[in-house]
Amino acid sequence: MAPLILSSIVFVACLGFIFSEKLNRTIAALAGAALMIGLGKLLGFYSETEAIASIDWNTLGLLMGMMILVAMLEPTGFFQYMAVWASRLSKGSPFRLLVLLGSVTTVLSMFLDNVTTVVLIAPVTILISEVLGLSPAPFLIAEALLSNTGGVATLVGDPPNVLIGSAAGLSFNDFLTHSLPVVAVAWLAALLLLNLMFRKELRGARVNQEAVARLQPEEALNDRRSAVRILIVIGGAIVFFFLHSLLHLTPSFVALSAAAVALLVVRPPLDDVLRRVEWSVLVFFGALFVMVGGLEKAGALESIVSLFEKGATIPPALFGVLLIWAVAILSAVVDNVPITIALIPVIQGLGENGINPEPLWWALAFGAGFGGNGTIIGSSANIVVAVMSEKTRHPISSILWLRRGLPVMIVTCLIASLIFFLAYDLFTG
Repeated sequence: MAPLILSSIVFVACLGFIFSEKLNRTIAALAGAALMIGLGKLLGFYSETEAIASIDWNTLGLLMGMMILVAMLEPTGFFQYMAVWASRLSKGSPFRLLVLLGSVTTVLSMFLDNVTTVVLIAPVTILISEVLGLSPAPFLIAEALLSNTGGVATLVGDPPNVLIGSAAGLSFNDFLTHSLPVVAVAWLAALLLLNLMFRKELRGARVNQEAVARLQPEEALNDRRSAVRILIVIGGAIVFFFLHSLLHLTPSFVALSAAAVALLVVRPPLDDVLRRVEWSVLVFFGALFVMVGGLEKAGALESIVSLFEKGATIPPALFGVLLIWAVAILSAVVDNVPITIALIPVIQGLGENGINPEPLWWALAFGAGFGGNGTIIGSSANIVVAVMSEKTRHPISSILWLRRGLPVMIVTCLIASLIFFLAYDLFTG
């Protein structure tokens, strides 16, 4: 009983520090992992060998490979080119600009990590908003929310998807056939809702038309040759993501191989590339895996599995809908990544006890992805744009995010629940 109680206290305390933001989340996760291993060795339920074995290296490899590709593409100015191009295409209409910037961010987030995408797009959005005389807050919030929503569509678009895909053995194609149709409807509803909620701010905005005319997308592209080469490599990686299950390749092998090819073709300064890789994110994920592994060895997850088994006596489709909402609420309160990592072994446990886990994986993906929109701390992308907005005259507050993000979360979860319930058989295999 002591291992169960103490390991649970360590995990909850770590989540508390992440939630409160009083301590850097990577430091909090590392401290939690160290405490979990220390308790495990002291009480005899968890060792260093078991901790290392609990880390999902396929997930970390996939994230690292994509991060290296993004780190190489960033200096070329490609992301800035896309944002400036969208601004020029808007022809000074704030509504059109919101749609275009949100669409560009969404498309990029379907193939790149959404945190990385908003890190690159948000500064350009702030600059363009200042040039055009607009408040950047509506555009930043829309970019993060649409990025979170669109990222659910693909295996590599959202960190929870990477985790779920690796644990469940879901392929890139599985996400395209099961998740993309749901996301397409949810994304469109989110976009319409954002335009409706921001109509007051956008309708009264006055755009500097001369500034719009002066925007030149080509000037933002610093290194066209390298950008084209890297985009070709990324395109090849996407093709192999489609084929990886047929070729018996792991997504991490595809991503790391693509990164190696891009490095060989472009030959960028390696130190600069490695400096741009989000090592803290990789360490954060690894530490969370270690903590959840400790919970599993202590028997804490068995209690949760038993609780879920009791709920699974209701109709399977309804149980999946309830899981979507439970995960969404948890993801809104705490970052969706630790919630996903904690629930993966629970769903695996349900599968071992005779319950079909296939639809539950999709319920987890929808709940984590859409639920992260609810609050300013529900997703890492939310936190990124909120921090960047503090440098502007219109910082994004937690209350403002709640007023805009929570309705988007509710609407997208409703759509996912309805489609999941009506087309349940499509998610069972």
